[in-house]
Amino acid sequence: MIPYGRQHITQQDIDAVTEVLQSDFLTQGPVVPAFEQRLCKLTGATYAVAASNATSALHLACLALEVGPGSRVWTSPISFVASANCALYCGAIIDFVDVEPDSGNMSVIALEKKLQHAEENNQLPQVLIPVHLAGQSCNMQYIYQLSVRYGFRIIEDASHAVGASYQNSAVGSCQYSDITVFSFHPVKIITTAEGGMALTNQAVLAEKMQLLRSHGITRADELMTEPSHGSWYYQQLQLGFNYRMTELQAALGLSQSERLSEIIKKRQLLVASYQQLLAGLPLELPSVPKDRICAFHLYIVRLADKTQRKAVFDKLRSAGIGVNVHYIPIHSQPYYQAQGFRWGTYPMAEQFYETIISLPLYPELTLEQQSYIAEQLRLALA
Repeated sequence: MIPYGRQHITQQDIDAVTEVLQSDFLTQGPVVPAFEQRLCKLTGATYAVAASNATSALHLACLALEVGPGSRVWTSPISFVASANCALYCGAIIDFVDVEPDSGNMSVIALEKKLQHAEENNQLPQVLIPVHLAGQSCNMQYIYQLSVRYGFRIIEDASHAVGASYQNSAVGSCQYSDITVFSFHPVKIITTAEGGMALTNQAVLAEKMQLLRSHGITRADELMTEPSHGSWYYQQLQLGFNYRMTELQAALGLSQSERLSEIIKKRQLLVASYQQLLAGLPLELPSVPKDRICAFHLYIVRLADKTQRKAVFDKLRSAGIGVNVHYIPIHSQPYYQAQGFRWGTYPMAEQFYETIISLPLYPELTLEQQSYIAEQLRLALA
């Protein structure tokens, strides 16, 4: 089976992890800060806070922005459920903004209309979480301008988008947001096996996330409520979590991050090959605005005839091609339906979902495999 995505581990990666295994620290050592500093250098962000996964990083980001019971948080319905769950962990009220029909990213037109209506009803969001689907940035400048007008904070869910750029700035620079979150799951651009990262340019947010990711405990004298009892002393200042990244994970991520530009170039070459191989088929292929570089975590095509989707999907799977669908709209999940969400509420997201298939895309995918995928897709569509 050709998977839709997979990790690529080199001998350099193995050596980096082995070095940590033979060191004095398996957790809370020097490699996690080194990985954080590396991501700051790659993105231009001032602070980076490594976490056990992107879901925990999103949760920390919400807490740092003081999302709590009664807070309103909006995100995209076309994403993995973690983009919405992170707000619910805080006791917030979640809602969704419909998407653009071509990219699946949050629609700024739909967002502006929803904000106007929310302002009239005194129900504006405290935090917005736009999702950079497949590695392509949302229209962040416009979203930021709306945030200034309507007073909400922004968390970029850039789980797919490490290595991407928007208006000549790296995604993660937080030029138009308070916090950006990356994922390092095995199928993502670079991996730490499991892992995530929250980046920000605001010291107070970084300090809050650092405190909360490790049980709310500090050893910093300046943060304590009384003089330290000695070098062994610590204080729990808040109810935090064990959301720490291990040294092993960080070593793998640090090694992989050295190849980030090479990985992105390889993905872009594979996408260019797909664009040629699939030209002329009854499909809508991905397109990227001129002001963006897409990281292409996913290669999502849209079928002209949605009634073909299941048959095409099944035929490709039968041919040994591990296609997938990204994503089932969050508001359609039974848990969210039980909260009052219904089909028909976000029509563009639902239409997008009904037509999409993710084709295999990862650096080790060969041109021969791509040709086979294209031919099998041609036969399935016929």
